[in-house]
Amino acid sequence: MNPSPALSPRVTRSCLQRLAACVLPLAGLLLGAWSAPAGAQANLDSEATRLTQQWIDQELARSQSTQAMPLRMEVVVGSLDERLRLAPCAKVEPYLPAGQRLWGRTRLGLRCTDGAVRWNVFLPVQVKAYGPGWVLKGNVASGAVLNPGDAMEAEVDWAAENAAIVSDPAQWVGQVAARMLLPGQALRQSMVKPPQAFAAGTQVRVVAQGPGFQVTADGQALGAGVVGQLVRVRMENGRIMNGTVLDRNTVQVEI
Repeated sequence: MNPSPALSPRVTRSCLQRLAACVLPLAGLLLGAWSAPAGAQANLDSEATRLTQQWIDQELARSQSTQAMPLRMEVVVGSLDERLRLAPCAKVEPYLPAGQRLWGRTRLGLRCTDGAVRWNVFLPVQVKAYGPGWVLKGNVASGAVLNPGDAMEAEVDWAAENAAIVSDPAQWVGQVAARMLLPGQALRQSMVKPPQAFAAGTQVRVVAQGPGFQVTADGQALGAGVVGQLVRVRMENGRIMNGTVLDRNTVQVEI
């Protein structure tokens, strides 16, 4: 995930006090493991801030020229379980556990790689990514067609859910609500679907296209047709073909 110009990580003081050598639970993931020298506990907080800011400055210079749509990032680092009693460690290595990503609610692993007792713990993290989106003004019933006045543009958290945000009005105006939608919800791809072009049993025009030729025939749709999606069609000779729905009465098949 590319960072953005407004990235603002926060390292909790409780984590630093609990781990004798734990610094940068977030930035350390990106900078690599940081080894705290003996007696450096008093300087951990300021060192964490300095190294974090250094990394942010470097990433800002790159992201401003490479990111198509910058997002305003906000990272909240949680606390370790207060019941933990961790042995002293000279080197703590942060890592991203398998199946996790720095997006939404996630967790970072912290493991001791240089100590009398090797340990491995997990730190909760929430990554928010604010960017342009569309927020519903009122209720939209399942199956209802969305109109331009149903939503307003606003800054939303892209990382609040796994489904991608719909940022372009062309992606939702005229689409159908896939379920009941509520006021204040940010429109996401999983919330809308193309409208039905025709019902099962409808007589449709089948266009067969190949290199340098095109033929047209009649057929009967064996399922409901949605623009851009596949549907099965029974031809007049009984042959069943799969084709892509083009409009309310046309299906295209490739030969």
